[in-house]
Amino acid sequence: MMSKPESPGDVAAFDYHLPEELIATHPLPRRDDSRLLVVDRESQKITNRQMVELPDIFDAGDCLVVNDTQVVPAKLLGTRVSTGGGWDGLYLDSNPQGHWRLIGQTRGHLQPGETISLKPADRSDTATICQELKLIEQGEGGVWTAELMPPRDTLKVLEQFGTVPLPPYVQRNIASDEDRKRYQTVFARHPGAVAAPTAGLHLSEDLLANCRHSGLGLEHVTLHVGLGTFRPIAAQQLDQHVMHSEWCRLTESTSRTLNKVQKSGHRVVAVGTTVVRTLETAIANGQLAPFEGTTDLFIRPGHEFQSFDALLTNFHLPRSTLFVLICAICGIDLAKLAYTTAVANRYRFYSYGDAMLIL
Repeated sequence: MMSKPESPGDVAAFDYHLPEELIATHPLPRRDDSRLLVVDRESQKITNRQMVELPDIFDAGDCLVVNDTQVVPAKLLGTRVSTGGGWDGLYLDSNPQGHWRLIGQTRGHLQPGETISLKPADRSDTATICQELKLIEQGEGGVWTAELMPPRDTLKVLEQFGTVPLPPYVQRNIASDEDRKRYQTVFARHPGAVAAPTAGLHLSEDLLANCRHSGLGLEHVTLHVGLGTFRPIAAQQLDQHVMHSEWCRLTESTSRTLNKVQKSGHRVVAVGTTVVRTLETAIANGQLAPFEGTTDLFIRPGHEFQSFDALLTNFHLPRSTLFVLICAICGIDLAKLAYTTAVANRYRFYSYGDAMLIL
């Protein structure tokens, strides 16, 4: 299990320089074409490998844990009925009463009671389809509560009117056909995320088959990635940051399996920071326990990890909660050395970029 690193609180400590040309805006031809920077915390050694070598790094009996959330087509375009002006928005989630939470942009100021007419994702359907959103009230962080008019199933409306939301640094307002396929893991099965669990994007069906052939286990958790994953930390000190909440689930079967893996001396390998957040939320008295609900766990230096032994992850934005999490696992000095090494070796960064394995 992982040791307890230092605990600084200044957000500036989690900054680093990234040349803009290293930000990946398109995926590689194959998911497992990615490079893999391997960071060994015990020896402090950093090596360059390839994703296809992943089965060779682990032993039979070790277990990969992936996040099986599915990205929903949450990016929306529409028109303000009152003015005819354009509007674009992002669906976040909905409550049991069917009210949506969303953010949106338009010229001017939106008002409670205003109606948005959605544009279908297939623009050829504009003459036959009508779906409106009535804005109810605006809350903290500019998030609106809205209701569908007429009421309909949320996922069906998103499928009909939405498109895949992409991070701002991808620099495409509307997802391409390639994005719709590749900004989704091959094991996605539970709709609810507005961003992909990007570490899982590297795992192809062939690579997963090779892992199974090598004796590696595969278990699933679910965490619906939210808007907060895009946002840098605005506060000056970590303890001033209000962490976003995300819904996650760890089943009894998976928790039982992972406890057995660690008791047997094998490694639990978290595929992505969302898996780390789920497992660390579900740990209780040194054992994983079934969990379903929201988590606002903010993992930062000083956190004592108990639930996993290695992490496969992408390269994250500076001053982000995800980079803070990486520093909590490696220590700030080793994390920054790894990122400096990745920059020097021209690794590709962010969602469509290369990967890092922390052992």
